Amino acid sequence: MGGSDEGIMLDGEFLSDPHAFFRKLRAEAPACRLAAPNGFKGWLVTRYADAKELLADSRISKDTARARKLLRAQAEPGDDGGFVDTALSQHMLNADPPVHTRLRKLVNKAFTARTVARLRPRIEEITAELLDEMAKAGSVDLVKSFAFPLPTTVICELLGVPGEDRERFSAWSATLLSRSELEAVRRDSAAMATYLRELIDGKRQTPTEDLLSELVHVSEEGDRLSAEELVAMAFLLLVAGHETTVNLIGSSVLALLDNPDQLAALRADESLLPNAIEEFLRFEGPVNIATLRFTVEPVRVGEVEIPAGEFVLISLLSANRDPGRFPDPDRLDVTRAPGGHLAFGHGIHYCVGAPLARLEAEIALGGLLRRFDSLALDGEPETLRWRDSTLIRGLESLPIRVH
Repeated sequence: MGGSDEGIMLDGEFLSDPHAFFRKLRAEAPACRLAAPNGFKGWLVTRYADAKELLADSRISKDTARARKLLRAQAEPGDDGGFVDTALSQHMLNADPPVHTRLRKLVNKAFTARTVARLRPRIEEITAELLDEMAKAGSVDLVKSFAFPLPTTVICELLGVPGEDRERFSAWSATLLSRSELEAVRRDSAAMATYLRELIDGKRQTPTEDLLSELVHVSEEGDRLSAEELVAMAFLLLVAGHETTVNLIGSSVLALLDNPDQLAALRADESLLPNAIEEFLRFEGPVNIATLRFTVEPVRVGEVEIPAGEFVLISLLSANRDPGRFPDPDRLDVTRAPGGHLAFGHGIHYCVGAPLARLEAEIALGGLLRRFDSLALDGEPETLRWRDSTLIRGLESLPIRVH
């Protein structure tokens, strides 16, 4: 495990096998100083009980303006700490109450459970079309051919992003969520902000039947989202709305291929699928380390006191494999009692899109298992590569054979 005088290093060992990395930390240093190759410094929290408590602790802030100041204090001159364009970061995931409360209320009014439920027929239609193409090919990259286009198409249609713009938007998203060069982050975040402003202006002038048009016009006691808030909210919903599910579908299929007994159990009893989705979320959740937080006053975590003004990174991936909460946590068990995992976070920042991600995963995985009698990895397991990201846990590709 990489280390330095400034703490544990988030380096190659962390990226190549985060589960082994976190296993050591949970046992030896569940709240420890960390450093990243880009100069970032903070604290890493890895145990379930600590993670759940901190995710709901009001002494841990997500205020993006204050976080920027802390990052600049750490960064080299001319480096803004790798933040995306300011216009994209003013959303509810980067806000504390009362700002967060207000933004979430407005979004919840448009992005309802009923809205998600209405999407089922379209998700089933897109799934069937993608499975048809996979059947013709026989050997495919599951990420490129299925896990990626399904949720990307759904969220873009939901928000009203034209089909011809989706590949461009997806490329921007990949840059912003990976450990990309600062210049690339600046370039792509600025391009995405400009694109979203133009898209929203179009919805304001000519509303259509989509969520973005509804967000432009939704109000609560006369309150509406400002132009800047709309851009940031569109960015959050678009990026979070497809990245989570892309990685969930890919990781779930790999988990089943690695555990043929669980694949057989799921084929034998499809009613286990909703339960299995929760186990996939626990076993290999799509978010590795939760989005950035910092202490506004000293916070004690076990035997460690984290001072005020320090960044805190909470590993959802590690918390969900904590043997103190989940017996035999490194074993996939689609019959495990559901609930309790932190894959979608906890507290006021619990993922607003969780119902949509669950619905998409259930339709996608159910369709895949019903359509194909045989699923097999098309290549050697050691050739698989995970994305170069501290935030996202997802496969770059998953070559499979279907029959």
